[in-house]
Amino acid sequence: MPPSFVYRITKYDPADRDEHGHYTGAEEAVSDHGPVEAAYLAAIAAFAEASGIDRLEIREPAVTGFVHFGVEPSDGRHGLGGLFPPDLSGYHDGAEVSLPVALELVRVMLRDQGAWCRLEAGDVFTVHVGWDQYVYVGSDRLCADAVARARELGLFPEPMATSPYAAELEEPDVTEAADEGFWARVRTVLASRKAVLLEEGYVRNAARFHRLTPENLDAVRTGLSPRALLTVWPDLNPDVGGVLATLPEEGSVEFVWEAQDGTIRQAVVDDTEYQELATLVAGARAACAMPMYLDERHPLLCAAVRELVRQIAPGRERPDDRDTVCLI
Repeated sequence: MPPSFVYRITKYDPADRDEHGHYTGAEEAVSDHGPVEAAYLAAIAAFAEASGIDRLEIREPAVTGFVHFGVEPSDGRHGLGGLFPPDLSGYHDGAEVSLPVALELVRVMLRDQGAWCRLEAGDVFTVHVGWDQYVYVGSDRLCADAVARARELGLFPEPMATSPYAAELEEPDVTEAADEGFWARVRTVLASRKAVLLEEGYVRNAARFHRLTPENLDAVRTGLSPRALLTVWPDLNPDVGGVLATLPEEGSVEFVWEAQDGTIRQAVVDDTEYQELATLVAGARAACAMPMYLDERHPLLCAAVRELVRQIAPGRERPDDRDTVCLI
């Protein structure tokens, strides 16, 4: 259940809205990288303190994809440099961060630098950043002092029925869990195909590729990111020249190839970049080209990595084999 009290916090004076609720004032829909941005962060910190929250979970994290929709140009690290390593380890669904790190993530989202996520503490506290400097804070407490503090900072907290970015309002991308049944199906596919390509979507719009074989499946599975989205594709084609020859005359494709060192790489290219692509993949061991449109992509299997959680029976502090195991 979402928190009982939700506030929309903005720099936009409600007096400057028309009869449809659209803002008509002079405030720009971008971060000032200064006192107003600092006021947003201070207001969120006040709500967190009033709610007794000092840590938050990252939910549904995303980064800039093929097209950057942010108002500000991307810095190449999606604004996450200094917060997470280059491989974005620690930035995944369910990762817990301290309040200071959460506030820095809010700053990144206010600046539209490419990263986005929900920040939540169960059904107790939530922070969602929307378009145009709209921030939605939810709490299981009324937080009257925090509301007053936001007003002191020059912002406008307005009560809402719910956040438009609440997870309950969205359908999950993949509903099947990557459980033992899923991996049994992967092994069955491998028994006939000898190798397949596994796409690991560790955050939305970012993925790693692994060439799975019966020999390396367990090792790859062990290293997968928590709550990653998994997509199994047919194996790469060793006829790299043939793959290049079948690229569409117009439009964009996702080209995936295995380099000489065994790493799997990918690039999104359009028809004006095919010559550069051919030079880039010279010497590749194998490759494939995937269409960009979802309705044209036909994977063999899809699933989501879930966490195993043992629900502890009443009266005991530690779990044991008598407790229920569930996937979340």
